[in-house]
Amino acid sequence: MLQTLPRRAVVALLALSVFFPLGLVVYQSVLSGPFFMPASLSLESYAFIIDDPDFWLAAKNTFAVAIGMGVIAIPLGAILAFIMVRTDLPGRKWLETPILIPIFVSPVVLGFGYVVSLGPVGFFSVWFQDIFGSVPWNIYSLASIIVIAGLTHVPHVYLYSSSALRNLGSDVEEAARLSGASPFRVARDVSIPMVSPALLYVGVLVFFLGFEIFGLPLILGDPEGHLVLTTYLYKLTNKLGTPSYHLMAAVATCIIAVTFPLVLLQRVLLKSAQRFVAMKGKSARQRPLALGPWKWLALALILAWLFFSVVVPVVGIALRSVVSSWGQGINLLDVLTLDHFRAVFDESTMIRAIINSLLIGTLGGALAVGGYLAIGLATHRKNDAISRFVDYIVLTPRAVPGLMAGLAVFWVFLFVPFLTPLRSTLFSVWFAYAIVWLAYGMRLIQSALMQVGPELEEAGRLVGASNARVSRDITVPLIRNGLLGAWLLVFMIFEREYSTGVYLLSPGTEVIGAQIVSLWASGAVDVVAALSLINMALVGVGLAVALRFGVKLHD
Repeated sequence: MLQTLPRRAVVALLALSVFFPLGLVVYQSVLSGPFFMPASLSLESYAFIIDDPDFWLAAKNTFAVAIGMGVIAIPLGAILAFIMVRTDLPGRKWLETPILIPIFVSPVVLGFGYVVSLGPVGFFSVWFQDIFGSVPWNIYSLASIIVIAGLTHVPHVYLYSSSALRNLGSDVEEAARLSGASPFRVARDVSIPMVSPALLYVGVLVFFLGFEIFGLPLILGDPEGHLVLTTYLYKLTNKLGTPSYHLMAAVATCIIAVTFPLVLLQRVLLKSAQRFVAMKGKSARQRPLALGPWKWLALALILAWLFFSVVVPVVGIALRSVVSSWGQGINLLDVLTLDHFRAVFDESTMIRAIINSLLIGTLGGALAVGGYLAIGLATHRKNDAISRFVDYIVLTPRAVPGLMAGLAVFWVFLFVPFLTPLRSTLFSVWFAYAIVWLAYGMRLIQSALMQVGPELEEAGRLVGASNARVSRDITVPLIRNGLLGAWLLVFMIFEREYSTGVYLLSPGTEVIGAQIVSLWASGAVDVVAALSLINMALVGVGLAVALRFGVKLHD
């Protein structure tokens, strides 16, 4: 009984941390006003958004973005995975890390990078116009948002499909090659169909990510009024001029009504993908398929994608952060300056944002990993009702957009009296981050726990050790490298996070991501550029340290 109490306490605390903020959102959506003001039960918030043309425009655009992302990212990601994993592409080892960079760069930073690179007077736009006389693209169109979102989500598809392809033997592919099939015919008819369960899973994931996308539509869609559901939610208060928490909660509930079934579907598809086993021949050793002269074309296409998805926005941000002005006829060498960084470090708010971001990533990341570990140990090698319940709890926050999750946590700290003093502290921001990235953190921890052989833990029990003693003296020490890797990956994810902290932003709780969103709304482009570069530098340091310690980014 004593051994089950800590486990039940962990699960109860987890359930309360996840379901109370979510329940508060649903409760707020059926009130006639903010819950902390006199309000009655009412469905008028739903009636308002249903009658609002902007809501339906945002919903239509959201579906267009989600579908467009899938149409672009899924085939490109699958082909990229096949080329990287199954062929003799030159430079495969050094290409994999750059391919994953868009995952670790904040979307709001990427969006800003595209504006200063490919906007009407962006660096690349000006250079292109000087050469060809005109610019054929409009970075602010809905089509551009869809294309950029799709291309920057290719790495998500690559991660899952490449993992599935690594588990396949090469026998069937070699048989196809011996019968005269080209490498791309092998990919189309053999390799990619064999990992279709993984592709179906990641297809649902990409469609889901299209519903929570916020940074790119906020930056690129605002000039021409292209709303999606998350930006519609964000702008509701500005639309009415008064706090409209009940309307925001109604929009969030509508989004959750779509995304939660998708999350449950992901769980079913993930189990299906895990049960999927390819028949292998006598040798499971993977022998790369020879692309012949096509390998140089494949390499060129991958480099072109990397140029557009990584180089263009990063170079744009780097240049914008060190020039005082730019545009047609301006020589960049004549306008170089460090004034933007001086403005950042001369402002106490910006310094706090940088320090807070570091604290959230380092100390907060370590605390989050510790919490995820406690949850993981509570369900480790157990297949009972509690473990299955925890599986669903862990998935639930994925259905809530980070923007709304941050607002829900803000409401929790308003609603619960003894938590109110913590509302204006970093604890509220850390709590929101830890809940939003719960599923990601648990996947890292569970991956590490599965590396421990069950016979080692069983040996400890046979000599009389309790489950807690086995976990403390055997399991945890054996996964210390996995915990280090999880901490470094969580550090990068926490550094890139931006939307969750938007509604928690107050004196003392500033973090770089939320500060960028606030500064962009006020038009402080110079400071945004400097902060964006600092944010990428912090993520880059985390990435370099992770690679130095041999952390596998695709875990």
